[in-house]
Amino acid sequence: MPITTRYVDYEQDGTVYEGFLAMPETPAKAVVLVAHAWGGQTGFEQDKAKLLAEWGYAGFAIDVYGKGQRGETTEECQALMTPLANDRPTLQARLSTALEVAKSESGQDRAAAIGFCFGGLSVLDMARCGMDVDGVVSFHGLLNAPGNSAGRNISAKVLALHGWDDPMATPDDVIAFSKEMFAAAADWQLHAYGKTLHAFTNPDAQNPDFGTQYDAGADRRSHAALRDFLSEIYG
Repeated sequence: MPITTRYVDYEQDGTVYEGFLAMPETPAKAVVLVAHAWGGQTGFEQDKAKLLAEWGYAGFAIDVYGKGQRGETTEECQALMTPLANDRPTLQARLSTALEVAKSESGQDRAAAIGFCFGGLSVLDMARCGMDVDGVVSFHGLLNAPGNSAGRNISAKVLALHGWDDPMATPDDVIAFSKEMFAAAADWQLHAYGKTLHAFTNPDAQNPDFGTQYDAGADRRSHAALRDFLSEIYG
């Protein structure tokens, strides 16, 4: 399916952020936000937005760091991510703004969100905080609760796609997440892929000593699960 793409600058509290919008040729079924990993929005997330447009959705790769704020080394990525991982209300405010912009720029009233690694944590927080999304999908995401959503029911459908050997989201973290979802009365699923580490969808992830490793099988399975999940919501 032919698609069109463009960058979208938007602002919150005096900071400019840069989104990337991919639109299908035919009317979109909904807009699907793509939340980036710890290094910031890259071609990886933009390619996911394009893929979503090929599937008939508007794809909007968001930015929670600020235009031009990107990390390449481990130290640079940690410096960008850690302040937001430790200040979830600020992260959530940026996600809420990105959602508003995505809907406005795409002309869509309905929205879902997917995210990778740190972006997985981000979209789970969108569901946890009751943002106006129909569903969220976390790919090898961090699973820890934000601390400001206890006692709130989750209305969005939730799908977590997880590498069982991921050292950044351990089996204990998975159990805690499952208990959280149960307490929130969520419609949730978790697909765990055996012998699979963190960042399994990223072909550039080739550092098993650090806990990151691309896995073609888990990548294929997880994207099939995403497509089925979106089809269940939007037909």
